[in-house]
Amino acid sequence: SASNTFYNVGPTQVGVWTCEVGSFEVTCGERQWFHVVEGTMFITESSDGTSKRCVVGDTVMLPAGWSGYVDVVEPVKKVFTLAKDDILCW
Repeated sequence: SASNTFYNVGPTQVGVWTCEVGSFEVTCGERQWFHVVEGTMFITESSDGTSKRCVVGDTVMLPAGWSGYVDVVEPVKKVFTLAKDDILCW
C-alpha cells in the first residue's frame, strides 16, 4: 500500500491511499472518513464481524479506535481524512 498526504495541520490530515489486492488487520487511532475512487474492498469489524463492501462512490466513516480487517479484492484508491478526537465541530 501507499499513502500520500496533502494536508497535515493540527488535528486534521487529508490524503490519498492506494492498495493492491490483499488482506490485513488495522486499528484506527483517529476518526477516519474515506471516499472510494477506484476498486473494491471489504472492511470487517473485529468486535462483531460486521462486514461492509466498499466500492467506487462509497463514503465511509470509521470511529477512533475502530479495529478490524481490510480485504482488498480489486486494487483500491481512496481519499481519506483523519481527525483527532480533540477537534471541535461547529
